[in-house]
Amino acid sequence: MIGRVHHVVVDCPDPQAEATFWSHLLGQPITYASDDFMVVAPDDHHSGLAFQRAPDHVAPVWGDPSAPQQLHLDVMTDDPDIAGAEVVALGARPLSPPGEHVYADPAGHPFCLIRRPGWAPPLDASRA
Repeated sequence: MIGRVHHVVVDCPDPQAEATFWSHLLGQPITYASDDFMVVAPDDHHSGLAFQRAPDHVAPVWGDPSAPQQLHLDVMTDDPDIAGAEVVALGARPLSPPGEHVYADPAGHPFCLIRRPGWAPPLDASRA
């Protein structure tokens, strides 16, 4: 092994807005914050998602090769329909027809809500 993933770094125009959105969605704290760089992780001793200011950021367009997705995350959830409503309330916008569960975060980065695989423990026992 040469290395291990530290952070997935996402360019965005507003690191505070991105970190706040993903902190709420994933139920993890913001563990590092500066004007231009923020991290969401389980704690300050774990890797996580980082958001880096990119003033000239151009949002990707799902399915459009002229503005490629750049990256996307699959987020497991116990119920993608319920989670879909929750992420929209946090500021996501749907990118796909109902039932496909593709959304954009506040800076336009696409992500998919997927049903939790059987090997993964429930995220919230009250939804299991």
